[in-house]
Order: sequence, then C-alpha cells, then structure tokens
Amino acid sequence: MGLAKDERQALSDLFEQLGPDAPTLCEGWQTRDLAAHLVVREHRPDAMPGILVPALAGHTQRVQDGVAARPWDDLVAQVRRGPSRFWPTSIGPVDEVANSAEFLVHHEDVRRAQPEWTPRPADPSRDAAAWRLATRTAKLNLRKSPVGVVLRTPDGQSASVKSGAPVVTVVGEPVELLLFVFGRDAVRVEFEGDEAAVAQLKGAKRGL
Repeated sequence: MGLAKDERQALSDLFEQLGPDAPTLCEGWQTRDLAAHLVVREHRPDAMPGILVPALAGHTQRVQDGVAARPWDDLVAQVRRGPSRFWPTSIGPVDEVANSAEFLVHHEDVRRAQPEWTPRPADPSRDAAAWRLATRTAKLNLRKSPVGVVLRTPDGQSASVKSGAPVVTVVGEPVELLLFVFGRDAVRVEFEGDEAAVAQLKGAKRGL
C-alpha cells in the first residue's frame, strides 16, 4: 500500500488495542491527544499553522482539545480513514511524501511508550524508506547541532547530514536513525566520536 498507508493502519490498530489514555513519547500527550493531532492535520486547515507557529498555538490547542473530546471509536475511525478525497494527501504519491515520516514516527511514539517495547523486525521496504527519510530530513531537523553529524547503518550505508567539526557518527538501523533525527530518545543507536562532541549532539534540540 505504501509506507504512509501501512503505518496509518498499524497505528490505528494500536490505538484500538490500547485505548484513549495510553502514554506516548509526545510530551504531555496520551493516545487521545495524538489521534486528535492527526485528525487536525488532515481536516482542520484553519488550525494547522499553530502546529509550527507558537503565536497561533493557542487556537490549534483549542481545536485539538475539541477533537480529542469526541468518542474514541469515532476518532480512531477518522484517523484510519484519512482525509477526504479533496485533501491533497488523498493522492497516493502526495500522501507518501507528506505522511510517511509522520505516521512511522508517531506509530513508534505509541509503541515505545509502552513497557518492554522492542524494535520491530527488519523490513526491507520500510527500512529503505526510513533511510531516505532520515537523510532527507536531517539537515532541517539537526540544524541546531553544534557538531557535524554522519548517519550510518550497520550494513554500511552512510550519509553526512550536518557539516561541522568535530564530527559525530550515529550508528543504527534506519528506523532508529529516523527517530533520532526527529528528536526521540527511545532509540537504539550508538555514537562514534569525541566524548564532548557526543554530549553536545545529545544535548542539542532535534526535530522541527
């Protein structure tokens, strides 16, 4: 179906399994809040600017809180169903570009907030997409890193994603690297480089 559609369905399944009050890795959000966020992105264009613009965040939060108050089954069904056919991401290729990282990362935000989580088994298609997403988004998401960054997978794929010196190499499977680039700490990666530089990278803000 494509990564975005696959992850949307898998996340919806997990929402149904866990219910509306389960923890997530998104600070201050339970599953109900995350589901509402996903609905707002695809159904409330008036509230979308506040996702990125702090001055507009109050309106977005009010809209999201209203969506989150809806019956849980209805909310999950709307996440699973996706946008109307008039929304740009109803077009498959647009959905892949706009939503692949969104749904993969948020699926893991729910999975990894649960006790005794483990990484999912390798999947060649998902891992290839995660590697592309990690390397393409890293320049923006790691822009505040005070050190250079190289991403590398255990099988030898490597990409320099942030210029600077000294350089820290972050080693992990593609999904782990994508989550790291998006600012998550519940990841299984290793760092190669000067100890002080590694500490600087770990302390830098990652993500949008």
